Amino acid sequence: MRTSLFVFSALLCVLQPSFRLAADEPFAGKQSDWNGYVRYDFEINSRPVLVVVPKEAAKGKPWVWHGEFFGHKPAPDIALLGKGFHIVYTQISNQFGSPTAVAHWNEVYDVLTKKHGLGPKAALVGVSRGGLYCYNWASQNPDKVACIYGDAPVCDAKSWPMGKGHGIGSTVEVDRLLAAYDVKTEDELFKVLLNPIDSLKPLAAAKVPLLHVYGDADEVVPWDENTKVIADRYRELGGEIILIGKPGIGHVHGLDDSTPIIEFIQKHSH
Repeated sequence: MRTSLFVFSALLCVLQPSFRLAADEPFAGKQSDWNGYVRYDFEINSRPVLVVVPKEAAKGKPWVWHGEFFGHKPAPDIALLGKGFHIVYTQISNQFGSPTAVAHWNEVYDVLTKKHGLGPKAALVGVSRGGLYCYNWASQNPDKVACIYGDAPVCDAKSWPMGKGHGIGSTVEVDRLLAAYDVKTEDELFKVLLNPIDSLKPLAAAKVPLLHVYGDADEVVPWDENTKVIADRYRELGGEIILIGKPGIGHVHGLDDSTPIIEFIQKHSH
């Protein structure tokens, strides 16, 4: 009996290091420089994924995951890299946070956490239409989300691209939206549409903190049809959301001083 226990313990000592190494497998793919940090470009299921790696990862390997428009207004990303965060972007354009997009995000999450050892909860960044990707994935995976930062985010497809309110909408993007859901008409779409404003309950129950930055003169993604609806409904559900409005500003992203964004993500990622 003692001999068996000794052999079993010895096997564990030999095997455990290999498990740890497998969980922290280094990134592969094309390498390039991104603002002084190493960027890796590769594919998961034939779709582009990029990861920018900090010089030294913070404890727990926290990470930021962009829904769209990686590299636009990069100041928060650069600062967070300096604090040990990984920065991730998964390109699945023209899918508007559809079930296909959510399924792909699930696969990417599994690869990044199980193969490369990134932390179990991602800080999501939804810029403009990227809000659809972040919220629709988050509502189905609230336990995997540290926080959500939305920057003039699309939170209701009826507002954009459909233009059902006072926003300008886009007929070209509506056609793409229908194609993403594999439907022909708007009536069919409304039966299957994943829409952030209608799926906040799981996030509130998981106490996922939200931050939205928006321009109150935005005519592309009107704040009162998107961010305001999110804020009102989320607070009614007991959720926490911080709003930073920019008076007289249209569909322009970022802040002159990114400190509130950086501090929000850092606070909720540890």
